[in-house]
Amino acid sequence: MPEAVIIDYGVGNLLSLKCALEKVGLTVKIGLSAQQLKKADAIALPGVGSFSAAAVKLDAVKEELVDAVKSGVPLLGICLGLQLFFPESEEGAGTGLALLEGKNVCLPNSVKVPHMGWNTLKIVKQNELLDGVADGAYVYFVHSLYPVPVDNGIVCTETDYGATFTSTIAAKNVYGMQFHPEKSGDNGLRILKNFARIVAR
Repeated sequence: MPEAVIIDYGVGNLLSLKCALEKVGLTVKIGLSAQQLKKADAIALPGVGSFSAAAVKLDAVKEELVDAVKSGVPLLGICLGLQLFFPESEEGAGTGLALLEGKNVCLPNSVKVPHMGWNTLKIVKQNELLDGVADGAYVYFVHSLYPVPVDNGIVCTETDYGATFTSTIAAKNVYGMQFHPEKSGDNGLRILKNFARIVAR
């Protein structure tokens, strides 16, 4: 079975993501070592914590992580993990992975923040990550910021909450979502299954 490494920022509950990825057929390890990344068939950046703290933690393996992605290893970013694809965030200091151009901005004050609960995905560009997921499908969100990519062509879904924001991106072997697939029932599991299928190719 292909092996996925979940990068451990030292915060959050990573076990629910580990269980979900194992359920869709991946062998999963949790860690923060260059050695693990060199052997990984897939890498997941989980979705809890602050941009600044996670960026500092990632510095230890940044070079190996970027090299793995450049060599074609599929990367999955969830919530904060997606935001770390970009170089900067309004949340605070620190430099993300800069795999993609753009920045992360705060949700507007006109709505209750964090955005917490179920909301819908509007599919704006089909991608194999979304195979079997209907337009208007509900998924689970917990976030206060969202990414604004420079290249609109990588945006696969958008969601409305005080603003229309990017909720899924796909750029070659880099996949990210602002919601939590591991908490999103059948729709989330379907997306993770699709990711596992991409990894197994």
